[in-house]
Amino acid sequence: MAAELAATLPGAALTCVSAGYALAAAWLSRRAPAASGGMATAPVSVLKPLCGAEPRLYENLATLCRQRHPSFQLVFGVRAADDPAIAVVERLRRDFPACDIALVVDPQVHGTNLKVSNLINLFAQARHDVLVIADSDIAVPPDYLARVTAPLADRGVGVVTCLYRGHPTGGLWSRIGAQFINDWFAPSVRIAHAGGSQRFAFGATIALRRDALAAIGGFAALSDRLADDYWLGELTRQHGLRTVLSDVVVTTDVTEDRFSDLWRHELRWLRTIRSLNPPGFAFTFITFTWPMLALGALLAPLPPVFAVAAIGVMARSLLAGSVAAALRAPLRDALLLAGWAFALAGKRVQWREQVLSVRDPHTRPVLNPEQPSSTGIHPPRPL
Repeated sequence: MAAELAATLPGAALTCVSAGYALAAAWLSRRAPAASGGMATAPVSVLKPLCGAEPRLYENLATLCRQRHPSFQLVFGVRAADDPAIAVVERLRRDFPACDIALVVDPQVHGTNLKVSNLINLFAQARHDVLVIADSDIAVPPDYLARVTAPLADRGVGVVTCLYRGHPTGGLWSRIGAQFINDWFAPSVRIAHAGGSQRFAFGATIALRRDALAAIGGFAALSDRLADDYWLGELTRQHGLRTVLSDVVVTTDVTEDRFSDLWRHELRWLRTIRSLNPPGFAFTFITFTWPMLALGALLAPLPPVFAVAAIGVMARSLLAGSVAAALRAPLRDALLLAGWAFALAGKRVQWREQVLSVRDPHTRPVLNPEQPSSTGIHPPRPL
């Protein structure tokens, strides 16, 4: 009897850990986040590197033009004079004549990260000391600039960053991709943040002061780094500045309408995560609720284990937020497990026309032992 009970312990432990994680994720995802501080009025320069005519580009950029903020500048940058994004910027200028909009067209390349190269080129046009960097596919609320820049009034704050929710623009695979963000990524950040971690920064939004950027060596310090958003936060933390997770949640479009596109995108995310925190990534499998609960119940076919598994399933369904999303959750978690397994190996990721190495020495973080570590499961925003 004792031997039989001992044999069931791994399955029982796996079930309990996975169900506990699902419960914590569901609970934290439904808590109202604490406000990160007031409404700021200091002038802001928003830096937006662009590349191509992405779906809904005009609609997303227009949300910045509708900000309820007394003084802000929008600086857009492209590398090629024939980039279709230029026409979108010109349309914004016509539709929002009161907005201060600058456009930088500069083919000069600085380092291997083309997004950072673009930022270096357009930074020269930024006139204000408060800077906001955000990816091109982000839609924001009208009080976005006032809220995300408010914590920077504290000189001990280096970076303010935002969580984001996925907005599917297509069919099944687009919706599965949105669940990657909404049901896995965002809850993992909230759990790590609740545990005291600050080791994150997301391309969805990074707000910082000009002096903090200068202290780390400017954007040039990121020019050869793969996860530039993560490193912008990490380098400021190494200078003793705090990272604040804003209560603002922005929206990002999920446009993949084919499995192959979604797989390539998520594999890039997962391999990048592995490069930043290999030990944490190795234990990420416990967050894939459905496969882990099934495996745990199979290894420990006992009534208490099935009860715990049922709790985990209910928590996972609650996290999904709708009946349709709950029905897709087993497929979503199975794909996460498969992607995790593939991401354990492989040295390269593909971004647009570039193939980049995840083994670049710049991708190894210098850990501050006095800072709590994150779980290591947060995907950086796509470059």
